[in-house]
Amino acid sequence: MYVDLHCHSTASDGVLSPTALVERAHGRGVQTLALTDHDTLEGIDEARRAADRLGMTLVNGVELSCLYGGATIHVLGYGFDMNAPALREALDGLHTARWQRAEEIGRRLESKGMPGAFEGARQIQQSRGDSDNAPARPHFADYLVEKGYVKDRGEAFRKWLGAGKLGDVKQHWPTLEETVATLKAAQAWISLAHPWHYDFTRSKRRRLVTAFCAAGGHSLEVVNGMQSADQVGSLAILTREFGLLASAGSDFHGPGDWSEIGMYRPLPEDLPPLWDRFGITPSATV
Repeated sequence: MYVDLHCHSTASDGVLSPTALVERAHGRGVQTLALTDHDTLEGIDEARRAADRLGMTLVNGVELSCLYGGATIHVLGYGFDMNAPALREALDGLHTARWQRAEEIGRRLESKGMPGAFEGARQIQQSRGDSDNAPARPHFADYLVEKGYVKDRGEAFRKWLGAGKLGDVKQHWPTLEETVATLKAAQAWISLAHPWHYDFTRSKRRRLVTAFCAAGGHSLEVVNGMQSADQVGSLAILTREFGLLASAGSDFHGPGDWSEIGMYRPLPEDLPPLWDRFGITPSATV
């Protein structure tokens, strides 16, 4: 695909530096890319330099953590003012919360006979690129694999780090409404990330979309990597029903992981793509 609006670098939990990520995207034919690292803008300047050198369009992007109904939800922001005070304040709070979360994950794993988990996860993170951000659960997973506690990342999440497991530390993230308001204050286009990834019933997912729309969101991420065609179809129905824009992206974290950069199922042709609106003030059109 020539557009990819969802990917991650070493600034959060990806395995490629922002430069290497942009170069990989370019090599796979991506022309417009949004770097959407978790709760940080750390990699955007580096990614933009690489994109400019290669003649690509880089869209400011971020994936913010928030809470809805007691569950962690992710909201994507695009094309925002990087220096918006509300956004910078929110990112500072998320930065602190992520460090507290990582330290708690380390303590919990150590209590179960896996000493040095925090330090090990941090070392793995730093080996991929210098970052001021906290190690994330994939870094802990890779540490557990390295030390032989589990055979692969999948087992690490199934046993220790996935939803409801010991390492699933619940943070006091901002609410969905607060997060959408923060992005609106930064003049962002706002998309609800991978609505099918949450462990919700169909009715709760619909209530989530209702709340997202009421807060002022613009788009649903209808396509996330190679999720099933049935899931794409169900999200397309919600997008039409609520009159939203549609977004898509690979959610690329690294080679051999969930998906490849620039690779995802096609967006249904009748849905208005979010990327067609970049360069237009959101409040003027939606």
